[in-house]
Amino acid sequence: MRLRREFNFTISKKTVLKVMRELKLVCKIRRKGFRRYSSYQGTTHPVPNLIDRDFTAAAPFTKIGTDVTEFALPFGKVYLAQIVDFHSNEILAFSISQSPNMLQQKEMFESLLKALPPGAHPTLHSDMGWQYQHLDWINWTKKHNVTRSMSRKGNCLDNAATEQVFGHMKDEFFKGQLWDNFESFKRDLAAYIVHWNTKRPQVRLNGYAPSEYRQRRVKTK
Repeated sequence: MRLRREFNFTISKKTVLKVMRELKLVCKIRRKGFRRYSSYQGTTHPVPNLIDRDFTAAAPFTKIGTDVTEFALPFGKVYLAQIVDFHSNEILAFSISQSPNMLQQKEMFESLLKALPPGAHPTLHSDMGWQYQHLDWINWTKKHNVTRSMSRKGNCLDNAATEQVFGHMKDEFFKGQLWDNFESFKRDLAAYIVHWNTKRPQVRLNGYAPSEYRQRRVKTK
C-alpha cells in the first residue's frame, strides 16, 4: 500500500507472498490465541440494535463503536476502553486503566466529547456490558445527544467493527512483548494508538492511515 501511494510503484499481493516465501519470511500476526474480555454480567436492559451489523458510514463522526479489552501482564491486568469511528477506523477516544470501572468510562467519554466536532450527533454502538447499561452512561449519552445502539445477547459479530481494532492491536503491539510496570505499558500503548491513527496504512482506506483518510474526506466535501 505504501509503495503504491507514496512511490507510485504497483506490486501485486501474490508477488509479495512469493518474495516472502523465497526469503523465508513468515507473518506471525493475525493468529488466534487471545481470550476476549467480557463485561457482561447476566442482566440486560437493552436498547435497539440500530447499527445491525451495518458498519459502513458515509461520513466521520456518524457511526462509532465502543468496547473494553483486557491485557494480562506479569504485574496484573490492564484494561483499554476505546471508541472507534466506523468511517475511518480512527480511535477517537480511549482510557487505559487497571480497573474496568465507570471512572475509566468517564475519562473515555470526556475524551470523545473533545474529539467530536460541533454539531456531531453520532450513533454509539456497544455490546451489553454493564458499563453501557449504567445510569451514568445513559445520562452522558442523553445529555450530549449521542444515540445508543446495543448488540444482541450472545452475538459477538454485532460488535465486530470495534473488536477487530483490538485484534490488530494485540497482534501488532502486544503479542510476544513484556512490560515490567503499568506506567510503561500505558505509555507504549498510548503511543501505539497514535501510530494506528496517524501512520498505520489500511487496505480499506486506500493505503491511508485513519486520521489521514478522515482529513482527506472532509477536505473533499
